[in-house]
Amino acid sequence: MKTHECLRQPGAAVAASMVVTLLILAAAGSASAQCRPVAERTREVGCWIVAQAPLGRLSEPAIFWHLDSYPTRAEAEAGKGPRGTVIEALGKVWLSSLEPAGWRPSSGVRVAEIGPLLVKPGEQYTVQYMEAIFSPGMTTEVHYHPGPEALYTTAGEVCFEMPHGKIVGRSGEGTIMQAGHLHTLTATGTEQRRSLALVIHESSQPWRLPSSDWTPAGLCK
Repeated sequence: MKTHECLRQPGAAVAASMVVTLLILAAAGSASAQCRPVAERTREVGCWIVAQAPLGRLSEPAIFWHLDSYPTRAEAEAGKGPRGTVIEALGKVWLSSLEPAGWRPSSGVRVAEIGPLLVKPGEQYTVQYMEAIFSPGMTTEVHYHPGPEALYTTAGEVCFEMPHGKIVGRSGEGTIMQAGHLHTLTATGTEQRRSLALVIHESSQPWRLPSSDWTPAGLCK
């Protein structure tokens, strides 16, 4: 009996290890497919919602994302305008502002101006900000947004695949997906992808809408 027990125990340990591994992989895959509130964060990798803010009724057909960095949150708050949001993500303090082209805050270090982000004049909008950290190969499901999406990538590479092609964004670049376009988003290359992201969406609709109307061709590899 003891001999049989000795033979069974390693097999049980291996089986248990395999179950744990599969659960970890499943958790990593689900993190890539859905953004969750930062309060639920239990690991670094994934997509985490770090802020939301109402923008009210936008009067112009386009708006620009102005991104500036600050040494402290207090300094960023002091520089904030009416459509500014202070974000702590990717190890830094950022002031994110949605203003016309060429706008600058009174202080801070300018990182990027990304746009134009096309919107419907007269529509009520809300902005959602995310921190996204994906390992190479992690991808989202097919979806679209009722408003523009924009990324600023600080490390690695990201690829949007759409029915009509793909867009690749690299470190130090801004990348835009305009409203209503079906797409997936994949971390490509060999380095961990780290990005700040926003979606400006119509306040009357969810920020993200899944779809089964299209199957990706695998352009983002």
